[in-house]
Amino acid sequence: MDFTLDPAIDTIRRRIREFVATEIVPLEDDPSAWGEGENIDLERLNQVRAKAKAAGLWAPQMPRERGGMGLPVVGMAACYEEMGWSIFGPCCFNASAPDDGNMILLNKTATAAQKDRWLQPIIDGKVRSSFVMTEPMPGAGSDPSSMLTRAERRGGKWVVSGRKWFITGAGEAKHFILIARTSDDTRKGLSAFLYHADQPGWRIVRRIPIMGPEEHGGHCEIEFDGLEIDDDNVLMKIGDGLKATQIRLGTARLTHCMRWLGMAKRALAISFDYVRERESFGAKLADHEGVQWLLGSAAMEIEMGRLLTMRAAWLLDQGDFARKEVSMAKVAVADVLQKAIDTGIQLLGARGYSRDTRLEWMYRYARQARLVDGASEVHKMVLARFLLSEGADFWSWR
Repeated sequence: MDFTLDPAIDTIRRRIREFVATEIVPLEDDPSAWGEGENIDLERLNQVRAKAKAAGLWAPQMPRERGGMGLPVVGMAACYEEMGWSIFGPCCFNASAPDDGNMILLNKTATAAQKDRWLQPIIDGKVRSSFVMTEPMPGAGSDPSSMLTRAERRGGKWVVSGRKWFITGAGEAKHFILIARTSDDTRKGLSAFLYHADQPGWRIVRRIPIMGPEEHGGHCEIEFDGLEIDDDNVLMKIGDGLKATQIRLGTARLTHCMRWLGMAKRALAISFDYVRERESFGAKLADHEGVQWLLGSAAMEIEMGRLLTMRAAWLLDQGDFARKEVSMAKVAVADVLQKAIDTGIQLLGARGYSRDTRLEWMYRYARQARLVDGASEVHKMVLARFLLSEGADFWSWR
C-alpha cells in the first residue's frame, strides 16, 4: 500500500497551505473582516476569492473545463484539510458547504443545459446554493423516506407544497436543489428539482438561531405554497430523488471530514507555544505526563480519522459508493474534532475558554458535527447493518 501523495497534488496542497497562512489566517484577528453569523464578511470574502482564483486555487472539486482544478477525491482530502486550518478557509476556495456538495451532485447528474444554467454560476462564485431536504417533525430528517413536502403534477408543471427547516445557506442562496415527494413508492417516491430564489410560491419563514457560528446564509425554515417547476428543471428523473440524495451526501459527508481534520489540527496547534513555555509545579507543561497523554491521544485520533477519510476518498475515486467507509469516517472525525478542540481549551485553561483564541468559536461550531448529514447514531446503525449482512467480510481488504 502506497500512502504517498501524487507529487502534483502535494504541490497544490503546499500552495494552499501557504495561501491560508498568508492571506486568510491574518483576517481572523481583524475585527473588520467579521460579518454576520460570526463568519468572514462577504466583501472581504470576495476579495480573498479573487486572489485564490488568480493563484489558480479555485473550485478544486470541479472539472478544469468549467474553471475548477479537477482534483480527484484523494486530492480534495489533502487540500481541504489545509483549507480547514482557518475558520474562514474553505469558503475562500469555493470548497465549503453547502455549495461544495451541490456542485458535486450537479456535476455528476445534471444535463449539459442544466449545468450551464444551474452549476456554472455556482462554480464561478456568482451565486450561492442550497440543498433543501430536512423537514420539521414528523417529516424527513436522517430518514428521507419520511418526506412530507410534495410536488404534484398540475397543468404541465410540478407544484410544490410543504415545509423545510435547517436549510443551510438559504438566506444567501439563489440556486436551490429541492427534494420532494412525487409518489408513495417506497424506493422511487422522491424526486429532485431545481429552482431559483426569484420564483414565486415559496418563502423563508425565519433564519433559525443556533448555538454556533453559521455558514453564509444561515440555517432557514422554508415554506412552499404553490412553487411551480418545469420538467426541464427536474434533476435526473422523476423518482430518482433518493438516489440524488445518496450521491450528494456520500461525498459531502466526507468533505466535511476533510475540513474538520484541518480544524482539529489547528485546535491542537494553538496550544503548542503555551504548553512549551508555561511552567507549573517546577516543569514546563509539555513535560508533564498528563499533558502528554492529552496531546498524544488527540494526535493519534486525528491520524485515525485521516486514514479513514483517505481510504473512503480512494474508494470513491475507484467508483465505489464507500457507504461503509464514509460512515466510519464521519463518526470518527466528528468525535475527534470535538476532542481536539476540548483538549486545546483544557491545556490553555481560562485563555482557551476566552475569545483570545479561536478555540471557543471552534468549540461551538464543532457540536454540530455529530448531527449534520446524518447523526452519528444513524451512521453506526448503517455500520451494524453492514456487519450483520457481511459478517467477517465487513473487514475485507477488497
